[in-house]
Amino acid sequence: MDVQKYIESGVLEQYCLGLLDEGEQAYLIQMTMLYPEIKTELTAVELAFEELSAITAVEPTNNLKQNILAAIGFNNVALNVNDLPVLRHSTNPGPWLAAFAHLIPDAPAEDLTVNVIRDDAIVRQMLMTGNTDVPEEEHGEFHESLFVLKGRCECTVGDELFTLGAGDFIEIPLNIKHDIKLLTPFVTAVLQYRFV
Repeated sequence: MDVQKYIESGVLEQYCLGLLDEGEQAYLIQMTMLYPEIKTELTAVELAFEELSAITAVEPTNNLKQNILAAIGFNNVALNVNDLPVLRHSTNPGPWLAAFAHLIPDAPAEDLTVNVIRDDAIVRQMLMTGNTDVPEEEHGEFHESLFVLKGRCECTVGDELFTLGAGDFIEIPLNIKHDIKLLTPFVTAVLQYRFV
């Protein structure tokens, strides 16, 4: 096999773009095991694609997630604030923003405001607006999740870093250290504890 010709054929780039069928993918993986120079070049191509995507990344508009959710049938149905649902990855932020607009400051006067909006044997939900980072913590008595309504933040969970914006939801596993760093002057989110 002419290894250099195989590398220059463009098959490594096609693999990274997901353009190969299962048979072609399997063959490429086999070639990376047989020829270390193919594996090295594949790694270099993957890193180049990753760098390119980071360089050309565009911040989506605030309404993008809401538009996508509306397009697939998640409309802004009014929330019953006396019977709030448990938050999930598919939760639409629109109804939450509408239901609790009166509790969300335009510019917070305090470092942290907390409004308990649901508290029962299953779940506790708190509408929070803060302008300071949350230091590292971990919990074993409840499943913690965060549903961002306004602003942007970074949440480190264990060794992973997640960037969250309006409409994003993250669930934090039990007994895992995590923290939150604000990327905007303040963040409004619903903090949810599901009890074990």
